[in-house]
Amino acid sequence: MSRVGYLANFLLWVMLVSPAFAGSNKAKLAGNLPHDIQTILDDPESAHGFWGIYAVSLKSNKTIFALNEDKLFTPASNAKLFTTAAVFGLIGPDYRFKTTVETLGSLDKYGRLNADLVLVGRGDPNLSGRGLPYNMHTDRKAPPIQVLQQLADQLVQHGLKYVDGDVVADDSYFVWQRYDEGWSQDDLAREWGAPVSALTINDNVIFVNIMPADRPGERAFLNITPFPEYYKIDNRVMTTPQGSGPRTVSINREPGSNQITFWGNIPQDDPGFGEALAIEDPADFSARLFRQLLEERGVTIYGRTRTRHTELASTQTFSITSMASGGGDATRPPNPSPLVLASYQSQPVAEDLSVINKVSQNLHAELMLRLLGKEKGTTGSIESGLEVLRGFLVNAGVKPDQFVFYDGSGLSREDLVTPEAIVTLLRYCHDQPWALSYEDTLPVAAVDGSLAERFRNTAAAGNVKAKTGSLAHVYSLSGYATTHSGDHIAFAVMTNNSNMSAKKALDTIDRIVVRLVEDKK
Repeated sequence: MSRVGYLANFLLWVMLVSPAFAGSNKAKLAGNLPHDIQTILDDPESAHGFWGIYAVSLKSNKTIFALNEDKLFTPASNAKLFTTAAVFGLIGPDYRFKTTVETLGSLDKYGRLNADLVLVGRGDPNLSGRGLPYNMHTDRKAPPIQVLQQLADQLVQHGLKYVDGDVVADDSYFVWQRYDEGWSQDDLAREWGAPVSALTINDNVIFVNIMPADRPGERAFLNITPFPEYYKIDNRVMTTPQGSGPRTVSINREPGSNQITFWGNIPQDDPGFGEALAIEDPADFSARLFRQLLEERGVTIYGRTRTRHTELASTQTFSITSMASGGGDATRPPNPSPLVLASYQSQPVAEDLSVINKVSQNLHAELMLRLLGKEKGTTGSIESGLEVLRGFLVNAGVKPDQFVFYDGSGLSREDLVTPEAIVTLLRYCHDQPWALSYEDTLPVAAVDGSLAERFRNTAAAGNVKAKTGSLAHVYSLSGYATTHSGDHIAFAVMTNNSNMSAKKALDTIDRIVVRLVEDKK
């Protein structure tokens, strides 16, 4: 055999017996975590997106997997992890909100109030029919306006019969900033983009149920609760014959408008559907509804209905004036203490933090951001809340150049955060006295919240507690997991700029998380 032939045979032999080429080693490669995750991401649809993944053992502090962990991503609702953690750490889980009905006047023996009747909100997110504590799903068996009804009943029991002044809805506890920077106009008419107010009734939405009429050619039935008089309704939805195809119903409300237009078709055999639509001014809604409830109980009101807001400019002017005068005008007499005629106290804030993370409730997260500003900052504004949040995160060890927040819910397209920042936060929370309470606010895989339908019949079912996040072309999942070997890990999986379907994106994320839980070497 020639030297060349001998060399060729030798190389062939090396290739056949070498572990790098041996067929038996494919199983070993298939059990390699980086290889497996990269295989998942190499799918043609997934490969077009930008992915960030970071997973760390909470026992050993060792990195399990890292990919673009220091790159900035739009987090979507993963931002709620930061807001709720700050409330646990700075406000505390036992904080309670108080809503009152007050007056600067007096109530005489005949039941006549000689001044305004003021409904004062202080940020309670659950002046609604939502059942607490959260148990597997949102329970709304109680009337959506039950708290206002209770307050109205208290006033009547207190002897109120006549109000000479106005009915005032006061949400000045927080600055009047209904929407945050980076929110899309398309979101503002829907439940997930409801306006923020310190006086929040029924999540600042009305419920609309749409049903087909009895006969084709007739307008569909619309049922609106809890206060149908608030909006002017233009119903153009027509009932079509049975089997005429899927319903095509559109809804529109222009910003600043109190008119909602419904149009389209709904087949006669359609079961109907419901929508939750945002109201325009929560305080105005509350004032008008509260007046109606009082009049239904026999109270005569001679004044009008109005609101009391705190504008951002006025708070800044007040702050500057106070500083210049050494803390205010010492010669000005103090404001008289109001007379509280009725009150309502919330359950501990920890109960609502579960609602925020389990079902990804945007409005409640925004109220928590403003609460941080009010209680630990300078005022109940977005800016003050974000400043407090920033200080909390830096103290928790999150690098300042790894996050930028413009809201507390993640609805803003301008929010940015790295996977590393999320995992750093999760590790910090894991070491706090409130660690278990915080972790319990997160959805459980295949069990409840926004993960109830995900991870079923997988290794992650019941072993993952994590916060979901989604916007158009943005998907994320971050939280804690217990692996097959018993390790407890913190992880973040994020993708941006993806043009795959939502189902494909979520399936890809879920496959990655399942692989982390399986924790094969």
